[in-house]
Amino acid sequence: MIKKSLLLFAFAATSAFAANRVTITVQNPINTARKFEIVEVPMASITKTLGMDDFIITDADGREVPLQVTCNNTVLFQASVGKKKKSTYYAIKGTPSQYECRVMGRLFKEREDEFGWENDRVAYRVFGHGAAVGYDVFNKSTSTLMLDFWYASEQDQEMRSLCKKLTARGQADLADQVYNAFSYHIDHGQGMDCYTVGHTLGAGANALVNADGSLCMPHCYSSYEIMEDGLLRFAVKFTYPKVDFNGMKIFETRTITIDAGTSFCKVDVRYHLVSDPVMMASGVVVHKNNPTAFVINKEAGYLGYEDLGDASVYKEKYRKVFEKQMGKIYVGTVYPKPLADMKYVEYNGGFAIGHVLAYSQLKPFEDYTYYFGSAWNKNEETDIKSLKDWEELLSNQATLVRNPLKVTVKAK
Repeated sequence: MIKKSLLLFAFAATSAFAANRVTITVQNPINTARKFEIVEVPMASITKTLGMDDFIITDADGREVPLQVTCNNTVLFQASVGKKKKSTYYAIKGTPSQYECRVMGRLFKEREDEFGWENDRVAYRVFGHGAAVGYDVFNKSTSTLMLDFWYASEQDQEMRSLCKKLTARGQADLADQVYNAFSYHIDHGQGMDCYTVGHTLGAGANALVNADGSLCMPHCYSSYEIMEDGLLRFAVKFTYPKVDFNGMKIFETRTITIDAGTSFCKVDVRYHLVSDPVMMASGVVVHKNNPTAFVINKEAGYLGYEDLGDASVYKEKYRKVFEKQMGKIYVGTVYPKPLADMKYVEYNGGFAIGHVLAYSQLKPFEDYTYYFGSAWNKNEETDIKSLKDWEELLSNQATLVRNPLKVTVKAK
């Protein structure tokens, strides 16, 4: 009975001192407005104060905002803050409402071992086989998550069987028309796949640099682990096979994180079993149909390129028609820390003629972080219409990652 009384007293005391709400202040240190940027708050700083695990996040006007709790017990939500301003959010007792997921990623066994991920702006994939080792881009013109639909449509076996039957009957033109009606290489109003990777870094991958300055191109990933699979953030960790490099037998891991509401992915790279510093390059491929449409700004920490897509996936009789659909694809990388160098480097890769690269020296056991992103000039929601627009977005992103939001948590 004494022990029970003590427990009841302890619970009553805890409840008495529990606050009704937790105030989360988000401060923007720069003269650039931030919109719907992900904020991270330790879950314990909320639950200990409220005295319970069930809570919601609201803005200053009391409107609930979506939240996600990560695997390491961090609370995520989107915050908007004006230029050099503060915004206030509250954690209060309650059960979160159900919101539509704005990120996703998975292994697409429909295409053997391709792994894709996306948010409400952009979509990507990597390959677990073949020669394509960089990041591939799916262009989106909608905030709807599309990868599941695109893969299901492209791999529709009934429709593929129909195309084969029509071809066998001598109706190849009709078979082409049927395929074009369900292929994700055609824009049916929500986007398309017309970006070419090949044996390149594609839209922002990384590689070690050999002593002669050439790239030690990575292999395809050998395994993956999904780290976050939530409402606002998806993260996956890829492990790459061991390679011989400068007398060291090393392997690489990359954790790619995509948040809702952004055109960029975060990459955390580590080279394991490295005993000496190594030079790493990251960047985007340059294709021969637009050889000089790139921008470089080492001091600000970004590079970008205007890609025109690749019509060679289409039969010759359709190329002129579908070239007009492809529009302009913008790709680039952004760096939080100063760089060793940044430049254009020629590359003999057939359709690929070079890379725009940023160079960073990595110490043993060092994790390296950078960002890659993309945009499509046919996406009215993102409104990137030119290389100038894309460079402005890259510059803005570089400013954001070099000047993170400041978050304070206080019981009130």
